[in-house]
Amino acid sequence: MKHLLKTTVAASALALTAGAAFAEGKVVVYHWFEYMPQELADKFTAETGIEVVIDTYDSNEAMLASLKAGAIGTYDVAVPGDYMVSIMAGEGLLDTIGDGELANKGNIAPEWADPSFDPGRTHSIPYQWGSTSFSVNRDVYQGDINTTDILFNPPAELSGKINMLDSQGEVMAMASLHLGIPQCSSDRDQLKALNDMLVQAKGHWASFNSDTAKEVLVSGDAAVGQIYDGFGAKAREEGANVEYAFPTQGYVVWMDNVVLLKDAPNRDNALKFMDFLLEPENIAAVSNYARYGAGVSGVADHLDPALATLPEANPPKTAGPGVFIKVCDQQTQAVYDKIWTNVKK
Repeated sequence: MKHLLKTTVAASALALTAGAAFAEGKVVVYHWFEYMPQELADKFTAETGIEVVIDTYDSNEAMLASLKAGAIGTYDVAVPGDYMVSIMAGEGLLDTIGDGELANKGNIAPEWADPSFDPGRTHSIPYQWGSTSFSVNRDVYQGDINTTDILFNPPAELSGKINMLDSQGEVMAMASLHLGIPQCSSDRDQLKALNDMLVQAKGHWASFNSDTAKEVLVSGDAAVGQIYDGFGAKAREEGANVEYAFPTQGYVVWMDNVVLLKDAPNRDNALKFMDFLLEPENIAAVSNYARYGAGVSGVADHLDPALATLPEANPPKTAGPGVFIKVCDQQTQAVYDKIWTNVKK
């Protein structure tokens, strides 16, 4: 028994030594909540020996504020939406991915290889894409839901039962669609109308919450929830009798991206992590979990077949245009920030 114990201890010590030699530190990821399966992070660690450390946020704006407040240099990569990539690049918060630093860059789907928010993909890779609209509990309301009136001028059955995303970009873009005015308008009358409409509409809203947007629909605490399409699908799959709306006025479309942050403390590991996510099988695991689309070629064979027929991912012919959130100039953005402050009071 003593001999066996000594042998076991020696073997364990050898295994620990080998593990230490294999381990290559960590990669620190600043990520949206509930957006990556733990199994995928574990797979990356098993393949590389690199620990994945994840911290979360609930909106693009919250992530930006945190980085600007001093968190830059803490994280290696983040996962901003399309418009936020442009803003972060303009703020000098992103590092440049050099030619040849990503072995799998050629796997990026052609339609996402040269986006306007990051020409040539010099700072980012695609992660997931989808839409933002709202879901309605059909046990509470049986009328037409394909109108932004549901959010901004709701029927009595829904007033006071609406959860809005705590996200300036999504709320303001949907509000502009509702009024039929441009995003980033500088017209005083249009801006006043936008402010007045939102201030009045918030009287119908019960809450601003992004990280429980799905849960309040599943629990029945909200009868309407502004929500991302994947979260809407998951709410329905978890038993909520909800339907995702595609308003005739239009809805928001988005592409989330993994960006290499300036002063990343584990830059080489960050690039390995990004390369890992460009492998079709790996990014498909995110889509199967989160119920969104992937921006990588070759994923079809790895996807849950049910994704192709999700009602949340298939707009009807009556749907209005899908629009990306626009980046305003600094002066115009300052006005929109004031309007948002009024809404959140």
